[in-house]
Amino acid sequence: MARPREFDADAALCAALNVFWKQGFEGASLTDLTRAMGITRPSLYAAFGNKETLFRKALDRYYDMSMGFVGPALAQPILRRAVENLLYGYADAFTGEVHPAGCLATNGALACSEAAEPVRLELVARRDATEAALRARLAKACIDGDLPPGSDVGALSSYLMAIIQGMSVQAASGATRDALYAIVAMTLRAGLFGGTDAPGN
Repeated sequence: MARPREFDADAALCAALNVFWKQGFEGASLTDLTRAMGITRPSLYAAFGNKETLFRKALDRYYDMSMGFVGPALAQPILRRAVENLLYGYADAFTGEVHPAGCLATNGALACSEAAEPVRLELVARRDATEAALRARLAKACIDGDLPPGSDVGALSSYLMAIIQGMSVQAASGATRDALYAIVAMTLRAGLFGGTDAPGN
């Protein structure tokens, strides 16, 4: 009969998530991970597989836990409101008090070596999926009349992704939530997504 695990696998995964979030994939050593998780290396391998598999599981948890606002934001019927909810949602996610600052996907992709290419490709694929969802929402806005017909939805989605990734880097470097809110307000004031007034927060 197999012995039961002597640790809380869910709590251990959350601890690993925080390490990856703060240090990136390659910056997080197995020693860092096992110390934070409160387990031994054999237990880590038995419960989660290797470091790459553990990172993928932590990434799944990250998206479930911290990125749940993206779908509802993009589902808003008015484009201005969708972009507003999306950007403020990211600003909140990047500056929470109970987890490291910035974005796990962005932090995790920094300084990936050739040996970590599968991880980098996974992170790129997730980023591309987010940008594809943005393009689809912007294309719908053209049909709905929230954007002028023929608007370059590819350029607009890339612009939004640049804003989001820039906020992540700034948050990881110490920018406050208020500072990110100011970036969002400035983006909305540009009037690219309908309306020219900055929302109250």
